[in-house]
Amino acid sequence: MASFESKVKEIPYPQESVYRLISDLNNLERIRDRIPTDKIQDFSYDSDSVTVNVPLVGTVSMRVVERTEPECVKFESVQSPMSFNLWVEVMPDDDNASKVKVSVKADIPFMLAPLVSGPLQDGLDKVVEALSMIQYE
Repeated sequence: MASFESKVKEIPYPQESVYRLISDLNNLERIRDRIPTDKIQDFSYDSDSVTVNVPLVGTVSMRVVERTEPECVKFESVQSPMSFNLWVEVMPDDDNASKVKVSVKADIPFMLAPLVSGPLQDGLDKVVEALSMIQYE
């Protein structure tokens, strides 16, 4: 399994507010207009799962498998070209701010690792950047 971690981003909202929003995937509606349609298509979700179609990759579905309030939401792949787990971690910074990080462990075939690693790392950094721009009120 290959491991990847995003940059850590500061968010000017308390840990509990950030966790409450990210732990319910119905809140993805708040960022729907920020999703680049050339990179992600057929975007659907419910409170516990999300499915997207990524050009050149195919359909990727994942579901929440664990919620550890107020610190972490863990996902696992349901449908994907490779199996993976993804964690969104929310760490307190002070009473009015927190930090967020996204991590992935993926079962990447050895021959594909050089092709997949860069785009996957870039994708994680974009996800954490998008998380840092949400209004968590």
